[in-house]
Amino acid sequence: MPGAPKTAKPFDLCAGHPALDFVNSLDNRFRADGPLELLADYRDLLRFMVQSKLLGTQQVRVLAKSVDQDAAARALQSARELREATAAALYGSVDRRPPPPPDIRALERHFLGAARHQELQWEPSLENANGRPGIAWRWGRFESEPELPVWMLAQAASDLMTSRDLGRVRTCGAETCRWLFLDTSKNHTRRWCNMKICGNRMKARRFQARLDEGISR
Repeated sequence: MPGAPKTAKPFDLCAGHPALDFVNSLDNRFRADGPLELLADYRDLLRFMVQSKLLGTQQVRVLAKSVDQDAAARALQSARELREATAAALYGSVDRRPPPPPDIRALERHFLGAARHQELQWEPSLENANGRPGIAWRWGRFESEPELPVWMLAQAASDLMTSRDLGRVRTCGAETCRWLFLDTSKNHTRRWCNMKICGNRMKARRFQARLDEGISR
């Protein structure tokens, strides 16, 4: 893929699940002056896959070198479509409202696409509970396809949405943020995507509001 390597800020993967971190790659989506796109190009998508540990560094190097500009653009567009359909479904679940039917159809298309591009393979040393060889789904001959990141993210989203973990999905308490995260806290009381950022910021705002209220009295 053409283009010189670039240095970019690492993704803040604080959500506890790659599908949620993926939705959060459109930052500040509820801010009045508009969101910030963190997946500006295909290389950003590949960086996300490495940092999320969905793809290895060597696999990403192969994709970065072999995917042409047009294929990269199509894959990026497909990834963003998947992300926004996933966001509609997950925020809909949190807010207890159904997402628009077109988003459900988009998810269906992406989930089926992911399933169609996996192969059933025999694993001589499959890591499972009993340690015996067995069969497993693998990407096989599709590992060098430009859409591989999209299929893997679709699989991650499908796994989350059809599991009990969906009930643990929360949104950050900062209204301009509302990043998604998986609440695995003991009492299910986590409020912030990142305590050091949104949590401390909201605490500071509440403290300042109390000071201002005291001064005005």
